[in-house]
Amino acid sequence: MEVLNPCFSGLCNLEVMEWLRNIKDTKKKYGLRNLATITYETLQFLEESPCKYETRDSIMDFLKDMETYKLSTKELLMMVNDPPSSALHIQLLIEDSEERLTEDQVNEIIQISKRHFPGPPSDSS
Repeated sequence: MEVLNPCFSGLCNLEVMEWLRNIKDTKKKYGLRNLATITYETLQFLEESPCKYETRDSIMDFLKDMETYKLSTKELLMMVNDPPSSALHIQLLIEDSEERLTEDQVNEIIQISKRHFPGPPSDSS
């Protein structure tokens, strides 16, 4: 896919989920017959994804901690949408990660990801 207008940025899954919730909650009709179905099905998907447990602050803190690794915006967006939990996961998200990152850096990224995106609360009962 080619970026036609570089002035626009991609939305992370959390932003899409918030936007769709806003559409769902509004009473205004947009004139699109399938909008309710698309909104419902997309929200169902997003509410089962990691973005359900993310906040704007956790994303901003994550991005701030990741500045030292000199990753592209696209790579950072993929990491926000699908927080890496293993070295293999990082290889799938970061182009040429074996050449660009040391093993220690990969482990640091995994720890940063776990710190900012811990996932669902653990059930301690």
